[in-house]
Amino acid sequence: MNLLEGIEVYIRVRRLEGAPWTKGAQTLRALCRQIGDVPIERIRLNQVEPFFDGSPTSEGTWYNKYCILRQFFRYWMVRNEIYSLPLPPPRRAPAKVYVPYVYSRDEIRRLLVASRITEQGLNFVIGSSTFRTLLLFLYATGAGISEAVQLERGDVDFRRRRITFHRSLAHLGREIPIGSDIYDILLRYHRTHHQGPMSARQFFLTKNGAQLKPGTASKTFQRVRCRAGIVRCDGERYQPRMRDLRNTFAVHRLTAWIRNHADMGRMIPALSAYMGQHDLAAAERYLRLTPERFRVQLNKLSPKRGKKRWREDAALMAFLEDL
Repeated sequence: MNLLEGIEVYIRVRRLEGAPWTKGAQTLRALCRQIGDVPIERIRLNQVEPFFDGSPTSEGTWYNKYCILRQFFRYWMVRNEIYSLPLPPPRRAPAKVYVPYVYSRDEIRRLLVASRITEQGLNFVIGSSTFRTLLLFLYATGAGISEAVQLERGDVDFRRRRITFHRSLAHLGREIPIGSDIYDILLRYHRTHHQGPMSARQFFLTKNGAQLKPGTASKTFQRVRCRAGIVRCDGERYQPRMRDLRNTFAVHRLTAWIRNHADMGRMIPALSAYMGQHDLAAAERYLRLTPERFRVQLNKLSPKRGKKRWREDAALMAFLEDL
């Protein structure tokens, strides 16, 4: 088997698991372009090493490449296509440079009050009603910024009280139910902003009726955050971001479930599915961000499921269908 064929087979296998796996596919195809479509069993360390060190790369990029190639070669080693891994010794995983921030409910209220500044001056392209609705939408659904700004009017089904997110590079496509509070907020925004002719199909629009850009939303958020007086006091270098509303949604939801003694073995996979994540480990990391006073209950869960796919559990899938 030649390298290119092995890569395409492996990519199909990964995508059958439910993940788009775009970055991994790009990395493997780049390897093939560099060393050529050679027989996979003849690949040697001296051919692969330049792929890691051929151009200046950060420690994080090196480690990500290494993990992708290690998984790929291990896949074919198990299938007896190769008998050793043509890889250099692994380096230590780089330390994460950003610790997600979890907003308190009081800070959420302060952000909503401070969003009024977007009506002041001519250098704000997002109206206060739009920005306030966007903040509440992110906090109430756990959606990513890119998912929110790409949301189209047709994706919000007010009759069925459901929202459809289309698959992106980071998240799975999904349809989620919405509660009565966010339903009323979105319906009021829809009636106010979507009655005349539009130049864009998107749900969230600028003052001029154009599509909202993620960068514009993030820059506006930083100005609102400063007005609200929200800063980190935990020694971390980076200040809270708009995307941290997604972390906040997950942590607040987990906290409420723990208080109510919910079955976390079921609710963590439900949270993973609701947020469009690929596996259980992606949602379980939010457990580490929950308040310390719940540590005893969290330790009893022992949620060490590795990379188990929640779609493989038939009973769980039946439970999610009934939510």
